[in-house]
Amino acid sequence: MEINEIIQQRKAKLEALKAKGVAVYDKPFANRLDIIEVINNFQEGKKVIVAGRITAKRLHGKVVFVDLRDSTGRIQLYIKSDFIGQEKFDILDNIEVADFMAVTGELFKTHTAEPTVKVESFQVLSKALRPLPEKWHGLKDVEVRYRQRYLDIISNEEVKKVFILRSQIIRSLRQGLDDKGFLEVETPMMHNIPGGAAGRPFKTHHNEYDIDLFLRIAPELYLKRLLVAGLDKVYEINRSFRNEGVSIKHNPEFTMLEVYAAYANYEQMMHLCESLIVGACQQVFAKMVFSFAGKQIDLTPPWKRISFAELVKEKFGIMPSDDEAAMLEKLKKKGFAKEKDRLSRTQINKVIEDTLEQDANVNPTFVTDYYTSLCPLAKTKKDDPLISERFELFVAGMEVANAYSELNDPIEQKNRFQEEIKEGNETGNKVIDEDYVLALEHGMPPAGGLGIGIDRLVMLLTDQQSIRDVILFPLLRPVEQ
Repeated sequence: MEINEIIQQRKAKLEALKAKGVAVYDKPFANRLDIIEVINNFQEGKKVIVAGRITAKRLHGKVVFVDLRDSTGRIQLYIKSDFIGQEKFDILDNIEVADFMAVTGELFKTHTAEPTVKVESFQVLSKALRPLPEKWHGLKDVEVRYRQRYLDIISNEEVKKVFILRSQIIRSLRQGLDDKGFLEVETPMMHNIPGGAAGRPFKTHHNEYDIDLFLRIAPELYLKRLLVAGLDKVYEINRSFRNEGVSIKHNPEFTMLEVYAAYANYEQMMHLCESLIVGACQQVFAKMVFSFAGKQIDLTPPWKRISFAELVKEKFGIMPSDDEAAMLEKLKKKGFAKEKDRLSRTQINKVIEDTLEQDANVNPTFVTDYYTSLCPLAKTKKDDPLISERFELFVAGMEVANAYSELNDPIEQKNRFQEEIKEGNETGNKVIDEDYVLALEHGMPPAGGLGIGIDRLVMLLTDQQSIRDVILFPLLRPVEQ
């Protein structure tokens, strides 16, 4: 049957319900129990009220069996004309799979020991004008799954489970920080100057002030202003935006956890990062070994550490003191760049990082000793100004976290910003964030900062190979009309 024909039939049944005086959409309903609560606390003969969506309907003469589902579970309904009266029973002819209803009745178990509600009365709560996808067997078209996530979740319990786990992981991270005395804050999502990370921003315009604004690429500079303000331990679970490519690891809108602690450094952030993720694994999953893309990942601490500077030296022959031309020449000699390539420092570093990602260990690994030229907001090592106090956490070849000892010298920070602008940063921004420099001039304590990619962490812990599978409503191209 064509979809338009199904819709017309359902509209006809809606009109039939209205003709019988059944109010379909305007009844609130709050006095109910979650289905899982009913099942877990089952008592023969107990009277209950439950509500949900119909997922199956079976007619046996004067008896109708219905499967009713809410967000917590499913229960069977037993509806008999002798119990509710023929007039009420006839209404069931116009109630179908996908509709919502509420019922009152007594609990009993069938001869197959299935918990069931013997319905004494019911109410129609909502009429669905379209059927559930593929008769409840799930969506096969990946594009439709992402565009109509509500149908994906309705028809696929595993998809729903991923998003429930995502919420639990975030709750565990939040609780871990709260227990350590961190304060959760909110900072602006619209910035006058894009900063805090390398990335191309989305641009918008505020009509009242007649100014251009940018969706944030990171909340970092605002969070560090709060360190200046005397809030020593802060964090934000934030939405950030990058106007860049889309892949299985990248979505233009993504979720980050950013944490800042005064009087700390990148070593303490390393311990914090490890403890937060391990804590989430224990609390949500009660295990340390996970399967991801067919590989076994063991998150049992302590995690391995390796040096970026040493890796780059071994693989490419590149040294921290090399300038842009020398780095490019060495990449060409090793076959990682073509002779005709004219790459900027940012592009050279992208080649290096992508190559190292492919070679990364499966188990969690802290990569330390990044070049200072890659870290405009990080402190340098006392014994080597060409190396910064920074780490990135890689798991199964994916960068999951980034942290460093925060640069709190306003003079050095301004010089770094000027150097970025001179070299041409990825944002295309030609303006120094003078207000941030001003904040540093008022004095910022030594601090450590940490960013954890929530989407990628959820991917790893739930064995999802695409970031779109852990974001409820990922950005997609418009449907061609």
